[in-house]
Amino acid sequence: MNLLASLRYLVALNEHRHFGRAAQACHITQPALSNALRALEEEFGAVIVKRGRNFGGFTAEGERVLTSARVMLREREVLQQELDSHAGQPQGSLTLGAVPTAVPVAARFAAQLQARHPGIMATVRSMSSPEIEAGLDELSLDLGLGYTDRLGEHGARFSVVPQYTERYYLVRRASRPQAKGMRLEGTVSWLDAAALPLCLLTPEMHNRTIVDSAFALAGADVKPAMETNSILTLVLCTAEGQLCSVVPGAVLATVRDNRALAAQALIHPELQTPVGFMAAPTARASRTLDAALTLAAEPLWLDHVARHSGSMQGA
Repeated sequence: MNLLASLRYLVALNEHRHFGRAAQACHITQPALSNALRALEEEFGAVIVKRGRNFGGFTAEGERVLTSARVMLREREVLQQELDSHAGQPQGSLTLGAVPTAVPVAARFAAQLQARHPGIMATVRSMSSPEIEAGLDELSLDLGLGYTDRLGEHGARFSVVPQYTERYYLVRRASRPQAKGMRLEGTVSWLDAAALPLCLLTPEMHNRTIVDSAFALAGADVKPAMETNSILTLVLCTAEGQLCSVVPGAVLATVRDNRALAAQALIHPELQTPVGFMAAPTARASRTLDAALTLAAEPLWLDHVARHSGSMQGA
């Protein structure tokens, strides 16, 4: 039995919660995955997986094996990176999870990291805040980019590298498109914005919670005309119809060349939400994570992200 391979199958089963999908993700057949898990149970002398017609979860012993599997696979990856990497040139993978509104920044970051270190293969995933926090805890993510103020007293379990302050803008179809780029039209209050037909993110998304709190502070009761869990839809629906959207500066920066759109900074209140990178300090940092954290703290990068995240001038 290949112990590390079997542990990898176990972690995949936990991620996909389905024998067939876990086998597909591991590029093996379902019978091969099932046989490997049974061999793992024989090795440890304990039932690990609850079996039925479908995957039924893990036993208490299985949860303990799963926790150890994550640590062992992480240590194996760290060791492999140390063996493969040369001085100043890390080799290996890096998995970065970002909240949807921060994906444009995460994409810029991953591209700059790969340009500096061609040996790093970065994976950027759009994830919810709870998914990012769980991924860091479970060692399935190396790095998260999200809202650091929501961590509260539980934030001590993560090391945080502040990145930028998220500011918010009302985006709508321009009444008179400019010859070049988006039309910038000063400011608008949250109270006035509430009276417009709005497309907002769906309630389960943390950014929607932030936006709703701003409307509440302004004394507005918002009833959106449309909701979506897609940042792309949030922008596109304004260009195609009469709807307006509330978007953060990082998203605004991605559509700066769209001459069909107009934007106004939202004020009263002028909401500012901190966004930062998060890593699990309990895990031994890999060479790729060390390289990422170094870039994340560099003044040149922080200046770049400031110009592409929070202000209309930088957008």
